[in-house]
Amino acid sequence: MRQMNSIFIFLLVLTSGSVALAQTERAGRIAPLAQPGMAVAQEHADEHTTALDAQRERQALQVFLKLGQRIIVSAADAMPADKYGFAPTDGEFKGVRTFGQQVKHLAATNHILAAAALGEESPTGAGDERGPETVRTKAEILDYLNGSFEHLARAIEAVGDKNTRVKSSPISPLKAAETTRLALTVEAMIHAFDHYGQVLQYLRMNGVVPPASRP
Repeated sequence: MRQMNSIFIFLLVLTSGSVALAQTERAGRIAPLAQPGMAVAQEHADEHTTALDAQRERQALQVFLKLGQRIIVSAADAMPADKYGFAPTDGEFKGVRTFGQQVKHLAATNHILAAAALGEESPTGAGDERGPETVRTKAEILDYLNGSFEHLARAIEAVGDKNTRVKSSPISPLKAAETTRLALTVEAMIHAFDHYGQVLQYLRMNGVVPPASRP
């Protein structure tokens, strides 16, 4: 339920941003019909509104990022090191990732989408969404996970920065013409919460109560 609430709030934030931008665009189209002085004033007002919107989007995303990092990292840390190789076998679980692979995949995707949002090449070893082969132990995976959230934080800081280019990502459903920095960072967090749900199931299968569910 908490996961669904978080995704709903993500969508609400995006919707609010879209409405604000749509209002700005409508105002821009009406301005040429007004007096020249009013048009100049409206142009400056639109620029100010856009700047404020970008700042608000960054602040909102940072809240969700910190929340996501805290609960996801704590869940990954809650699994004993000797259970990082655990994968469920009962039922339809053939070929699924181990716990450690789930966490590495989440982190690798954070890195890939953050890199695209910053116009960077995908980090070495993350391009296949599995993460580097050299990252194996629990401690190494947790470091890699935290690093991926730091990378995503830099991408969020660049939201609204017109001097930083954005690249499309082959793992994103967004086409090149549809790709924005805001969309890529939100996509990364939605993906992270999706795998967080799987991580929770792995924990409970091993008798571990997820930290976020403890009294």
